[in-house]
Amino acid sequence: MKILFQFFIILLFTFLGELISSILPFSFPASIIGLLLLFVFLVLKVVKVKHLDDVSNYLQKNMAILFVPLCVGVMQYFDIIKLNLIEIIVLLVVSTVVTFIVVGLIAKRGLKNE
Repeated sequence: MKILFQFFIILLFTFLGELISSILPFSFPASIIGLLLLFVFLVLKVVKVKHLDDVSNYLQKNMAILFVPLCVGVMQYFDIIKLNLIEIIVLLVVSTVVTFIVVGLIAKRGLKNE
């Protein structure tokens, strides 16, 4: 019963994200809105981490299965991806390197401030 309640909390924030996204006059991903709402409620301690602990651990352990629909969806557009494969690979490598550098600099700066 505890896991159902925890899963209900996550579904509630997902639903709120969908609701807010449908009301907004511009396009914004509902999943991001739901995650931001959940983050704010966690920071404000309205929702406690222990309220989501079991279900979040379960979802984290089984994360690989959640990517199966995404991979199947990508494979539907493989012909388009194949035409731009080199550009996509370059973009992925460059963005990964830039992300590593930025995160490293931020972490280095954070360690200096301690």
